[in-house]
Amino acid sequence: MVGTTSFVKKLGISVMKVSESKSSSWWYNHHMRAASRAILERIPLVDLVLEVRDARIPMSSEYAQLRKFPSSSKNIIVLNKMDLASHSKTKEWMEYFKELNYIPYAINSHNKDNIKEFLNFLQARIRDIRRSTDSSNTQTTTIMLVGIPNVGKSAFANSLHQIGRISATEKGKLKHATVSPHPGETKNITSFKIASNPNIYILDTPGILPPEILDAEISSKLALTGALIDSVVDQSMLAHYFLSILNFSDEYKKWKNISTMDKKENQIINDDHTQDCVVQSVRGALFQEIASFKGKMKDEKDMIQLIEAQFTTLRKAFNVSLDSFEDANSIVATKLINLYRTGRLGHYTLDTLPRTCE
Repeated sequence: MVGTTSFVKKLGISVMKVSESKSSSWWYNHHMRAASRAILERIPLVDLVLEVRDARIPMSSEYAQLRKFPSSSKNIIVLNKMDLASHSKTKEWMEYFKELNYIPYAINSHNKDNIKEFLNFLQARIRDIRRSTDSSNTQTTTIMLVGIPNVGKSAFANSLHQIGRISATEKGKLKHATVSPHPGETKNITSFKIASNPNIYILDTPGILPPEILDAEISSKLALTGALIDSVVDQSMLAHYFLSILNFSDEYKKWKNISTMDKKENQIINDDHTQDCVVQSVRGALFQEIASFKGKMKDEKDMIQLIEAQFTTLRKAFNVSLDSFEDANSIVATKLINLYRTGRLGHYTLDTLPRTCE
């Protein structure tokens, strides 16, 4: 499920141009180049490498630099943001990675119970490595987190740090990783203690993109999930891409019983687009447009016509009434993408498994 080819191509090409032109001070800037070198130098020295990926794009969010190192028991693929992805598809991707002899683990870095389970798994894995390498007397284990921007590495590091604290004295000396909705905020490699007796340290690293992305489909998925800063992507184009995905999915069918008329006419909707009443209004509006659609989803012209109708309806659902058509659509697009990225409009896995493994 990746939407229509035309939306993927249009969005992907616009992103690729930024990457190829090197005109963006954000794309693979000097911070990323320096961090990339530092990470490559340290990978052979750490005990474990946790490659954090986005569960919505398990393949497209691959950390390309790890290809320079052979797959081994030192590497674990962590599928973060599992709460935003399709549960059944995440299970399939886990099995796929196991078939390739990777060690996968799906997490929600904001779920304490999930982090506790992962920490137990991690400690058991470390014990196995020590036994197999005859290093059971080693007092300190170092683990490196790597990944592309905005897959949630820093939030993951913070959660492991908080859950893994042992003594009350450590509670008073918390050091937090910088967590931001904007990709590329982490600039340096930072160490966090997550366990004692023996000591285990996590190294949080900056998110690194490849110097160029030559695949339009991957570019589109990275843009939609927020791995790229939004200033390099046209928000309306991004919203068109998401709606093409939604329209092909079955997610909207869950909203059948939502009435867009529940909201009183005199009710004022503020700028908080995540308000429950707004979310319900948006869901109901989208369901009605898709359910009443008489065209063919696979026909590009019909799909564009449906999306234009959805934008018109969403202006009412979001209470956007600017005179400028373009400004109104831009606001609608931004609000819509924010709802998608917070999981309020369904759970989607954008990457499809290789045919031989489906």
